[in-house]
Amino acid sequence: MSDIILKAENISKQYRLGLVGTGTLSHDLNRLWHQLRGKDDPYAKVGAVNDRSAKAKEDYVWALRDINFEVKRGEVLGIIGKNGAGKSTLLKILSRVTGPTTGSIKTKGRIASLLEVGTGFHPELTGRENIFLNGAILGMTKAEVKAKLDEIVSFSGCEMYIDTPVKRYSSGMRVRLAFAVAAHLEPEILVVDEVLAVGDAEFQKKAIGKMQDISQGQGRTVLFVSHNMASVKSLCTRGIVLENGTSVFEGSAEESVDFYLSRGKEQNKEALAKRTDRQGNGKMKLIELAFYNKNDAEVNQVISGEYLKIKMRFEKNSDAIDYSRLFLGLVFFDDQEQKVLSYLSDEMGVSLKSLETKDEITLEIPHLYLRAGVYDILTQLGIGTAQAEFIDVIDSANSIQILPGKLWPEGKLNRPGNFAVLPGRLDIV
Repeated sequence: MSDIILKAENISKQYRLGLVGTGTLSHDLNRLWHQLRGKDDPYAKVGAVNDRSAKAKEDYVWALRDINFEVKRGEVLGIIGKNGAGKSTLLKILSRVTGPTTGSIKTKGRIASLLEVGTGFHPELTGRENIFLNGAILGMTKAEVKAKLDEIVSFSGCEMYIDTPVKRYSSGMRVRLAFAVAAHLEPEILVVDEVLAVGDAEFQKKAIGKMQDISQGQGRTVLFVSHNMASVKSLCTRGIVLENGTSVFEGSAEESVDFYLSRGKEQNKEALAKRTDRQGNGKMKLIELAFYNKNDAEVNQVISGEYLKIKMRFEKNSDAIDYSRLFLGLVFFDDQEQKVLSYLSDEMGVSLKSLETKDEITLEIPHLYLRAGVYDILTQLGIGTAQAEFIDVIDSANSIQILPGKLWPEGKLNRPGNFAVLPGRLDIV
């Protein structure tokens, strides 16, 4: 128990929709009347689920509901989920920026937060003055801050502008200095939101390296929110997945990322079986196509460069099929309807002769080298690859989202889109 540095118990946060504040005067008086009689808040019992895509039917919404977790000293906890899942709200509660509606937070030591670009910075003060201001907020003496000053300025890369008011900094410069202050003033817990996306690739690499040093070398704790699943898997030791304000999974970083990527599958398998916009002679028909990761969990997203398994199930409508010459083709199209990648079963060393006795086939792609984006998949089932006799061809049989990945250790995260170098410029095809 002594190793637990942060404990969240039954954390919930309720907001009123459409208005700033707690609501009408009658609501405030009603709350006060219940409080004086020792009763619970009457509006804490109502409220809609935090689903940003649904139409509001209540005056109140639960941004978070009954969140419980513990963090040990030296852990890096990744908090992941879709936009509006409650990640930033949770970090604000942990950082004491706002209070929970119900529940409690127990911590040991100082918490440094980096929730937004330049959080806690005064725009009229210089970078140097803001370093001392943030140090004072964290409870450090002037002498302690002064001892770290040169290291902070050097790490931020803003030495030329350190005596210039922060209001004249670019967003990237502000996040550089803010992260340098938060990371070097030795907090026991460092809370980092998705602000690192503002910095350039060189700074992101430095920041991730610093967070690893803080957790592994110095034994300090980091809470990290990011939509970059590759960074979560490489940096974090554990993960929590939030969905509509509730915690739906907790486990290792890799397990949490896999669980998150498997959520929200929009494929309608019954609809694929009923589609009539097919080409081919119809002797066999594709009725199901699904994606799986290396842990055999069904997903609709995969990180660029990672393993992907594709399972397909067929319906047989004829006995006159030469299974020894059967082939399967998959063609990936980008959002501009450009063909960017294709796989053929014979080139992959996969025989479809097993379909003579089975109705399912599996293709494994060790590394799916596609840039970030959403890709539609055209499927082709036929006999013979030269002058093929097509049995079943479906355009947009399914789609998959590719998330940015880091394919080379010293390189950058790959960019969305397809790139071609033309004379004198870099164009997106």
